[in-house]
Amino acid sequence: MRKSIALIMTLALAGTLVLAGCTGQPLTTREEGTLGGTAIGAGGGALVGAAVGHPLAGALIGGALGGGTGYVVGNSMQNQENANAQTQQQVQQQQQEIENQRQQIQQLKSQQETE
Repeated sequence: MRKSIALIMTLALAGTLVLAGCTGQPLTTREEGTLGGTAIGAGGGALVGAAVGHPLAGALIGGALGGGTGYVVGNSMQNQENANAQTQQQVQQQQQEIENQRQQIQQLKSQQETE
């Protein structure tokens, strides 16, 4: 029984690593959450399934539930990262506008002093 649990957990981990390596690009937060949730769910499901005599079914069910949960959490985190990046871009644009206005003020002061 322990050998079958170890085999299932090894296969779940190997599958996760294979899927992660297929993209050729760094994983997004959403993808990391999905893959991590799947791996944790499959491992936990295998343990629970082994306790009732069905480790493979437990791993499949746990992997599916973990993947779904991981996707939801990863998606939320990805959306937050996107919102933060957008806010940062707006802040930088506003800082540039402030700097432009400072330069214009300095030019106006210089013109007034020479008049």
